[in-house]
Amino acid sequence: MNDLFQPFSLEGKVALVTGASSGFGQHFAPVLARAGARVVLAARRTDLIQAEADRINAAGGEAIAVTMDVTSSTSIADALDEVEKVFGVVTVVINNAGITIPKLLLDLSDDDWNKVIDTNLNGVAFVTRETARRMIAAGTPGSIVNIASILAERVQKALTNYAASKAAVVQFTKTAALELAQNNIRVNALCPGYFQTELNGEWFKTQDGQELIKRIPQRRTGNLEELNGPLLLLASDAGSLMTGSAVTVDGGHVLSDL
Repeated sequence: MNDLFQPFSLEGKVALVTGASSGFGQHFAPVLARAGARVVLAARRTDLIQAEADRINAAGGEAIAVTMDVTSSTSIADALDEVEKVFGVVTVVINNAGITIPKLLLDLSDDDWNKVIDTNLNGVAFVTRETARRMIAAGTPGSIVNIASILAERVQKALTNYAASKAAVVQFTKTAALELAQNNIRVNALCPGYFQTELNGEWFKTQDGQELIKRIPQRRTGNLEELNGPLLLLASDAGSLMTGSAVTVDGGHVLSDL
């Protein structure tokens, strides 16, 4: 490997990806494996992630699938116990698990609100807390990357619960980074804009979807591969002096006129 790119390597790292069954998480897992990490794919149902773990292993990487409910501290601890028996202590964390329940505020039930906050905010906090405890106990440095959103900075109707959770993730990231810096654990946030996935691709073909794209300065949505560089920067030693940062990848969307 060219010496210039060596800091981006994740050789010797154990990387956990929560919410690995679809979307960003499903994309991130093989990227981390290609960078050299032993990868742990986590989701509430392992049948949704085992196939991806098998693909990574078949391609020459190392991966396992574990059952993890990020809203349950007990589930998180049990999953990490399982990981440590196989790979050792997790040293790279991608807090990606997230959900959305798009409704106007006046139509949101208490349950609608709580489900989004529990997964998107509490899940990030609980996984960060447990993995950091284990890194500190093992005396190992680490990197935690929390997947936030441009909705932490801008707003969109019918997403009050989601936007609130992602804004809170960014502030949580900064505070956790401050507390954990003394332990050589970095905590950063990645704030993606709009990326086409299997879940939203058809919507972007609609009139509303096309109108949204016109409001992005680059006049396009992102390709998942365009998150690889920012992800590896934050996860690897290439970003060793970065902590408490929120990196936006959105084609300039947050800069657009209101």
